[in-house]
Amino acid sequence: MPLNIDVMEYSFQCGGCTGCRIKKDGCCCNSDEKLGTFDWLRDLPETLKETDFVEVQFKNTRKAYFLNSTKIPLEKGDKVAVEASPGHDVGEVSLVGKLVLLQMQKNNVHLKKSEIRRIYRKAKEADLEKYKEAKAKEQLTMIKARQIAERMKLNMKIGDVEYQADGNKAIFYYISEERVDFRQLIKAFAEAFHVRIEMKQIGARQEAGRIGGIGPCGRQLCCASWMASFNSVSTSAARYQDISMNPQKLAGQCGKLKCCMNFELSAYIEASKNLPSKEITLETLDNTYYHFKTDVFKGLISYSTAPNFGANIVTITSQRAKEVIALNKKGQKPDSLSLSDKAEKKEKVLDYENVVGQDSLTRFDKKNKKKRGGKKTRKNSPKADQQSETKSNKAKEDAPSEMKKTNNT
Repeated sequence: MPLNIDVMEYSFQCGGCTGCRIKKDGCCCNSDEKLGTFDWLRDLPETLKETDFVEVQFKNTRKAYFLNSTKIPLEKGDKVAVEASPGHDVGEVSLVGKLVLLQMQKNNVHLKKSEIRRIYRKAKEADLEKYKEAKAKEQLTMIKARQIAERMKLNMKIGDVEYQADGNKAIFYYISEERVDFRQLIKAFAEAFHVRIEMKQIGARQEAGRIGGIGPCGRQLCCASWMASFNSVSTSAARYQDISMNPQKLAGQCGKLKCCMNFELSAYIEASKNLPSKEITLETLDNTYYHFKTDVFKGLISYSTAPNFGANIVTITSQRAKEVIALNKKGQKPDSLSLSDKAEKKEKVLDYENVVGQDSLTRFDKKNKKKRGGKKTRKNSPKADQQSETKSNKAKEDAPSEMKKTNNT
């Protein structure tokens, strides 16, 4: 009988997937969390007892570290009730064991005795019901908060709202390019929502990470899937990589320069160290050539006779460009920018050689194919003819001796 197996039960998708059900075994993604960490120490159970600290993740990108003082057996993905100020909050265990200490060291988290908060228990049904009721208020609260801020004519934007699990506190994440005096705003929020108010300022990149989305590459945004720290991005990164300076293409979903422009920047800087400067012009007997574009990794440079657009473009190697620059410094001008035909043939390097004949269209039409196994002599070969002659001669010599024996008997 065929087995009815749910394929999604055993699927492993990475990069912020949905439907992955093996998160307790160390999957880096989760249906409810972002910025998940792959637990590469999950196969070493002895590492779970090295520390009592536990990493707990709340809504979107907010994470915190708590002390499991009562030694509750916890696994990745468990819902827990933790200490908060005031009351308690509900989060999801994202890491346990030795890897928590490494994450704390990586994020420069140094907890003092007064700052250490504890895990109360695993979340009960009553805790989860209050948690769902509080989360249901977040969208309406954010809309009302934006209306109040607009009514008070404050230059700020409420990006997100996060309620505590017991409903006693709400965190308002806002974006502002200038300093905002929101003392009157907090009073208005407290009267409208009847909870304790906490304001947290975030940047445009953090807002995009909290909201999420799909980038122009077709994948989930890096800030929403794996990036935790954001480095400044400048337009010089685009110049090093010869990217078009079109602001619409350089900007990401947050309106800032794309973070991915920094990913390969170090490789481009290292490769461009051996290339001549783009500002140097090359002079020949015929024309003056200006830099047009560069293929950094292949070491090819294209020069144009016009300074601002492509005209009579000639592509040469970086070594040839250095030779022409050295000649120009000596006051000499070569006949042409490119080498002569003979010199180009000498410098030309083949990418591959057709040794096996794999590009031949008649390679399968050969009649005499080698047979597998050991060497076999052909019937019509001279060696086979010699062997057959020697066998026949021996047979003739042996025949009269046998006849003599019969006659004697």
